[in-house]
Amino acid sequence: MSSGKARTFDPKTFLAQTGLGRTILQYPKNKAIFKQGEPSDAVFYIQTGRAKLTVLSARGKEATIALLGEGDFMGEGCIASDQPLRVASAIAVTDCFVLRIEKDAMLHVLHREHAFSDLLVAYLVRRYNQTQEDLVDQLFNSAEKRLARTLLLLARFGKEGRTENVIPKISQETLAEMVGTTRARINFFMNRFRQLGLIDYNGGLEVHSSLLDIVLHE
Repeated sequence: MSSGKARTFDPKTFLAQTGLGRTILQYPKNKAIFKQGEPSDAVFYIQTGRAKLTVLSARGKEATIALLGEGDFMGEGCIASDQPLRVASAIAVTDCFVLRIEKDAMLHVLHREHAFSDLLVAYLVRRYNQTQEDLVDQLFNSAEKRLARTLLLLARFGKEGRTENVIPKISQETLAEMVGTTRARINFFMNRFRQLGLIDYNGGLEVHSSLLDIVLHE
């Protein structure tokens, strides 16, 4: 019988390093990480940077459905047998370092390592809950409230008890796609938020916790 200690699996280490079926890739701003309609053969994990998920309709209209950042997964639908092709595109919004995990390697670690499967399930539940909140937001809240909530989510408000710059640059067109309104309305609300001291432009878009008052105000 071996006297050695049992190996301890660390999900953070797994997601930080290359290995069998895992490659760290660098994507410059505006580079496609994967495209809608391509084979769904790998999961991607954002180590640094920001990326957006977009969908293209049959009529050629594109919409941004999510902005993701450090610690987020993309393309996790590949582990489902009924999604052989990508249903969305992932585009780097800033320079990104991304861990590409091949489908077989992903399924292997999910089956063998409970710590990793627990991490992924918890992440997917959070993403599902946010998607439901996004739907309610679109159905019942004004464009101003939807923009305020979007900015707070992008700033990861409440994470580790602090706010942070959204990203160095985010276009009003992208915000309009996410909020579901026009660029002109986004420009109007952004100017209003700035005049009220709720946001600042200081080498990036800085979101203050006081913006939460817009979301909570009835």
